[in-house]
Amino acid sequence: MGLRAAPSSAAAAAAEVEQRRRPGLCPPPLELLLLLLFSLGLLHAGDCQQPAQCRIQKCTTDFVSLTSHLNSAVDGFDSEFCKALRAYAGCTQRTSKACRGNLVYHSAVLGISDLMSQRNCSKDGPTSSTNPEVTHDPCNYHSHAGAREHRRGDQNPASYLFCGLFGDPHLRTFKDHFQTCKVEGAWPLIDNNYLSVQVTNVPVVPGSSATATNKITIIFKAHHECTDQKVYQAVTDDLPAAFVDGTTSGGDSDAKSLRIVERESGHYVEMHARYIGTTVFVRQVGRYLTLAIRMPEDLAMSYEESQDLQLCVNGCPLSERIDDGQGQVSAILGHSLPRTSLVQAWPGYTLETANTQCHEKMPVKDIYFQSCVFDLLTTGDANFTAAAHSALEDVEALHPRKERWHIFPSSGNGTPRGGSDLSVTLGLTCLILIVFL
Repeated sequence: MGLRAAPSSAAAAAAEVEQRRRPGLCPPPLELLLLLLFSLGLLHAGDCQQPAQCRIQKCTTDFVSLTSHLNSAVDGFDSEFCKALRAYAGCTQRTSKACRGNLVYHSAVLGISDLMSQRNCSKDGPTSSTNPEVTHDPCNYHSHAGAREHRRGDQNPASYLFCGLFGDPHLRTFKDHFQTCKVEGAWPLIDNNYLSVQVTNVPVVPGSSATATNKITIIFKAHHECTDQKVYQAVTDDLPAAFVDGTTSGGDSDAKSLRIVERESGHYVEMHARYIGTTVFVRQVGRYLTLAIRMPEDLAMSYEESQDLQLCVNGCPLSERIDDGQGQVSAILGHSLPRTSLVQAWPGYTLETANTQCHEKMPVKDIYFQSCVFDLLTTGDANFTAAAHSALEDVEALHPRKERWHIFPSSGNGTPRGGSDLSVTLGLTCLILIVFL
């Protein structure tokens, strides 16, 4: 009974890693350092009670080193975490005789057992090595990026960026700028040395400058021994679960450095590119497509000068934007309202009914909620409510920073503001008039 009452060094060492089971969360380096110091301090406290050859402190330090850079949003997290746990277990077994009767050792053993059960890790299987050269896997970005950081002594894990496109269309760039654009025709979202993503947008309703995406083309460029070039293409009513050559993976079929996973037939697929640490979600909602992508910053910013036209990097050209210039569809400041108020922008929806419908799906009145209202008023298509909702879900699954999941309107000087329902209503009315002019 006394053993279980003691703090578990294994649980403590893995606490921050376990928190990252929530999509996209990365522990701050300071917290990680404090965790490490806490673990080491706890173990030092037991040193006076244990013989010098008891190596439980080394076992725990190695486990922290192996898991400190892991992130659950990166494909392969479970596999790497289980490898580290098995290595930790093996280390404790090798020092079990010397650590007999040591409270910290027994607490670690119990903690390892609990974590392996929670993560469904098998006791038999590959283990991680504390030598980064040995664990280097050229087709696993997560592995070789961690090895580079280990060699440099870098305490900061790889930085990831998010980009999304949905609705009329609304664009969220790698810099978390939010824009509503026209961009009719084919436009590049991403075009770097590793990946190209192009979208094609068509008018939604006659007489409006609003468009929506009906075609997405994704090119995973050839990468050493990891994969040949693979092309994925989706169009309205044809969202395949395979690349254009009929395959569902790239590179070694066992390693699965690139693979497609169908989540909902004809409506939702995911692409996981382990070799570049990139995840892509493609959905069809109603008649139109949405896209969300998470990519390491160093790869996303690796492009030639001629590839500077990338909507995810630089946003839509000024001439193609139909927002307020602040990236907000809800606050068209500086425009005078027309004498005749637009009470109903499209048959079937008023400002009040659009607000009500969007609020049912998105209780937080952020930019996604306001985009939903805007889309309903400009198109009359209820499917845009689901598109905005799924776009926010994709943000929560892929965006690396929880505090930036929601974007709220800001005033002209960039300070956040709540925005009354009246100002949102007037702003949307103004914007809709601009769209239809």
